Amino acid sequence: MTRPGGTWQNWARTASVRPVRVERPRSPEGVQRAVKAAAARGLTVKAIGSGHSFTGIGVAPGVLLELDDLQGLVAADRNTGLVTLLAGTRLHRIPRLLAPFGLAMENLGDIDRQSIAGAISTGTHGTGAQFGGIATQVRGLTMITAAGEFLRIDAEHHPEMLPAAALSLGALGILVEVTLQCVPAFVLSAVDAPVPLDETLDTLPARVAAADHLEFYWHPHTDVALTKTQTRLPESTTRHPRPAVGRWLDEQVLSNGVFGAFCAVSRVAPAVIPPFNRLAVRLTGDAAYSDQSHRVLIHSRRVRFREMEYALPVENVVPAFRAVQQLIATRGWRIEFPIEVRFAKADDLWMSTASGRDSAYIAVHRYAKVDPTAYFDAVEQIMLAHGGRPHWGKLHGLDVAALRTRYPRFDEFVALRDRLDPDRVFGNRHLERILGA
Repeated sequence: MTRPGGTWQNWARTASVRPVRVERPRSPEGVQRAVKAAAARGLTVKAIGSGHSFTGIGVAPGVLLELDDLQGLVAADRNTGLVTLLAGTRLHRIPRLLAPFGLAMENLGDIDRQSIAGAISTGTHGTGAQFGGIATQVRGLTMITAAGEFLRIDAEHHPEMLPAAALSLGALGILVEVTLQCVPAFVLSAVDAPVPLDETLDTLPARVAAADHLEFYWHPHTDVALTKTQTRLPESTTRHPRPAVGRWLDEQVLSNGVFGAFCAVSRVAPAVIPPFNRLAVRLTGDAAYSDQSHRVLIHSRRVRFREMEYALPVENVVPAFRAVQQLIATRGWRIEFPIEVRFAKADDLWMSTASGRDSAYIAVHRYAKVDPTAYFDAVEQIMLAHGGRPHWGKLHGLDVAALRTRYPRFDEFVALRDRLDPDRVFGNRHLERILGA
């Protein structure tokens, strides 16, 4: 929570601002009043969820709206699977809200600290060749426009706007409600297995096609891929969850406690990175279990880091990955964080990184107290050469000129923004960089 007169900063500490005013509306009507008041004073206004974007996309130099009190279930229909949530609802609260109706979100990302509005607006995604990002689950939404009006967008109201508004970068209005297409609750059977890296890359298309969900992590300076393969099963399936002690040891002690200490040491002694990474792949990534979908998909990430992620045409992921592998070796860099590879189905959302093409994602990270510039800049050039599109909520160096060439409907999105927010009530410097003034 940002105190009046205080400084807001995001989770990664890569963006901060001291807003003119902080407001905490408790209802959609409260958001409407705040937008009208800000526009009347000539101030910009931005809504903030959990601050999990690494970029300045949510920075609010004028009026900052914290939507922590705009959470909860508005409506749910067990028969249709349509669920409407208040926009500030955190992802980690949604499974409990859906449980009485026997429903679940179709897919999730790796963490669940974000608000539903923030997750869809920045293109948050999970993995699975037959599943799109979270925004593809949107069937309707309600936003407050720059004119201070309620605008409902769904199959019956302005349906032509939905492919733009479902992933809007926070540029079209302030979301107050989101309607999702949910699915019957399900179980995921998971197998985490270390596999030789070359074997993983050589067989990657077949592995992806054979799995409901597949991703892998590669610790630089090793020759092993830590694969995670998950199969969807009916909710009635007998579950075999990881023992509580084992899960605690893996996620809290090893993945957060020990790894956090290692990152701190590696900052001043990079020579420890290769041997530690080799040890890490021997101690982790080998398990079989099954549980409710959200308990398998979500992980606890407490070590603070910085991240860049690019979406590539799926056929380009292996050559791009090998180029990054070669880059690290050639430069002699010691990279403490693993590289993550995930997959998503093509969609028709105008500003989705998977718009119009089946996609693979390569994400690179550095510890929060390490300067990532040289590493990220060099990896970015590889991603661009392979047709990459940067994740909207993660660090990248592209501007409007570069981005326009990568999205067939980019200019249509900007034109809709011009119509809904001609005075840039919802603008900031980051949006000016990526969408134009």
